[in-house]
Amino acid sequence: MYWKMLIRRILSVLVLGFAVSGSATAGDLTALVGGTLIDGFGATPIRNSVILVRGERIEAVGTVGARVVSTEGMTVLPGLWDMHVHLMINGHADYTYWDETYPPLFREVIMPSSAHQLLMAGVTSARDLGGPLEDSIAVRDAINRGEIPGPTMYMSGPFIQHAPYPGTEQFRWGVDGVTDARAKVRRLAEAGVDVIKLIDQDQMTQEEVDAVVDEAHQHGLTVAAHGHRPEEIRRGLKAGVDCFEHTGLSTAPGYPDDVMEMLKERTAQMNKGPLFWTPTVEGLYNYDYVRDHPEKLDSTSWHLGLTPEIVQDIRNSWKYPDRLGYFQITPLRKPTLKHKIDQLREAGVKLLIGTDSGIPMKFHSQSTWNELDIWVRIMGIPPMEAIQAATYWPAVHLGVDADYGTVSEGKYADIIAVEGDVLRYINLLQRVDMVFKHGKRVK
Repeated sequence: MYWKMLIRRILSVLVLGFAVSGSATAGDLTALVGGTLIDGFGATPIRNSVILVRGERIEAVGTVGARVVSTEGMTVLPGLWDMHVHLMINGHADYTYWDETYPPLFREVIMPSSAHQLLMAGVTSARDLGGPLEDSIAVRDAINRGEIPGPTMYMSGPFIQHAPYPGTEQFRWGVDGVTDARAKVRRLAEAGVDVIKLIDQDQMTQEEVDAVVDEAHQHGLTVAAHGHRPEEIRRGLKAGVDCFEHTGLSTAPGYPDDVMEMLKERTAQMNKGPLFWTPTVEGLYNYDYVRDHPEKLDSTSWHLGLTPEIVQDIRNSWKYPDRLGYFQITPLRKPTLKHKIDQLREAGVKLLIGTDSGIPMKFHSQSTWNELDIWVRIMGIPPMEAIQAATYWPAVHLGVDADYGTVSEGKYADIIAVEGDVLRYINLLQRVDMVFKHGKRVK
């Protein structure tokens, strides 16, 4: 009886003649009908699905036996998350030059451009881990007010570390002692950041790391910490870090036995919830392919929102892709990636999709689908597990799963649709056909 009523409501929409490109709309009511729905919970996809959206949120989800407005042949799924982006950079190969030249343009040009590119790639939520405080908050809030297009952003503001690298003081804050560590985190929390980003914690005292994590948790903020080196992981685990970032910058073949034991001990503590990890593997794994097939850099998708002068400046920075110092040690790192991913999964760590998007020759318009592709095609992660790592689990980690992460009743209608079966061909996500954010079609 319920679905008969729902179908009648949808049909009444169509009678009014509000059919728009695979959706039916009447006022603030939208029906997406006929696609195969991956709802984010991990169960068998729903064939011939109906998603009824009222305003910004999903009102009902189910199936219908009649074709109303067809999304037949498409996969419909929650908007993607990218859990490790840098809006302030966009593929330039010379960080020192970029940091000296472009900060005046971060807020008005560079960061809005990056956000818009993410949204057009089907990323409706993202976590930015490292940027100038005021610019980060301003861009996030402008997106939330609907002034500029972009995903729902979760911003860390400046990195917290022992000492900033020369010339990076605007977006890297050093700490000197426990009192200073707490004061820096408190300043970020009071400014309104959503997460704390901790790096190089093996260069800090354990007491300083403990203070950063404890102060963050007192303000209801999660802590994401680098996990490149074993001692970073050890100190982070002792302090209670919520999520580790990266697997690839170390050339060690795998994680040491004692680190594996610490990880297993932590994941066995169910009362603490999952331990999350964002491995960011595609940037390293795909470098040699991009180097040898530079025509892939000719896509204009990453030009969106940038001036011709900035585009040319970025292109000039990697005129010779094989000469970039950033990637010269990659041949030693690449063979370690799959083994480390396997170790983390064996330890019970919950992996999240994130890309380090914005690093040299890696663009916000392309990085997320490339990460999913490498997970499935190279790392052997089941497609449904990979999709949940880009939808359901990020929302759980950030404590916003009541509103985001799945296509289900009451949640914001962040929905994407792509032609074809993404569970069979994950790289179809490189061409997202429809993007809805908060119930509004933006692509």
